[in-house]
Amino acid sequence: MAKTIVVKQIGSPIRRPAKQRQTLIGLGLNKMHKTRELEDTPAIRGMVNKIPHLVEIIEERG
Repeated sequence: MAKTIVVKQIGSPIRRPAKQRQTLIGLGLNKMHKTRELEDTPAIRGMVNKIPHLVEIIEERG
């Protein structure tokens, strides 16, 4: 079974650079307090690390 992480959006993309908004969309987040369970890969971790002020990792599974 693959490792997964649960990511929650905690910040608004309003008045943020377009790249940060696109990163949120790439993670599947577009509304405040929405959560997603994503595969724990280096690409996903990199996306989360680019916008730590907009998202938080709630849980690591697996």
